[in-house]
Amino acid sequence: MKVLALKHFEFDDTMALEQWTSLGAHELLIVDPANGLVEAWLEAAELLVILGGPMSAYDDEKLDWLVEEKRFIARAIEQDKKILGICLGAQLLAELLGGSVHRHETKEIGWHRIERTAERHPWVDDLPEAFHSFQWHGDTYVLPKEARRLAESEACGQQAFAWGDRILALQFHLETTPACIDQMLTRWANELVSAPYVQDAAHIRSEIGRSSESFRMLHMILDRIAAS
Repeated sequence: MKVLALKHFEFDDTMALEQWTSLGAHELLIVDPANGLVEAWLEAAELLVILGGPMSAYDDEKLDWLVEEKRFIARAIEQDKKILGICLGAQLLAELLGGSVHRHETKEIGWHRIERTAERHPWVDDLPEAFHSFQWHGDTYVLPKEARRLAESEACGQQAFAWGDRILALQFHLETTPACIDQMLTRWANELVSAPYVQDAAHIRSEIGRSSESFRMLHMILDRIAAS
């Protein structure tokens, strides 16, 4: 399967995605949307992965390239591509599918418990009913019409949704590596304020071993996507 991944910040570590594509003999192209997007990349792709980033989905006026990225993703939706959106990627999908994105009442940073809802979708059938995942977000989304809400947390009711059979959006980060987390804790330390759902750096580092299980769950999702 040919995979196109949109990566939004320099130190985002795509190791978990690279590992999966390598083990399955898939092809992976990673590009930064800020440097421009080529239509031929989308035509060749069988799966579009939209990764996270520190910007917001509503930053159109600040980031010219974000407007073009939205058009690019909209064309992927129109072409019925398989799409996986993560954090910012999930929020972009929510907006493009008719929902909206806004600042959440609380930030959610650290390792938080995710619980699946009663809604089902084959791409997440292998996930446990409850698990922990890394989170780093201050925005949330309004669920698009006809979307299935697949997961929630105590802090945020919108943690995952599916739209149709070929689009999956995850607010949480199964893909984040220990190296990337370490960079986030250093570069974005100002966000680690005292708040109910913001863990401090020591707490986050103490649970960093959860990354291995997160990668396993991400690979299960990707296996399901490849087989569909």
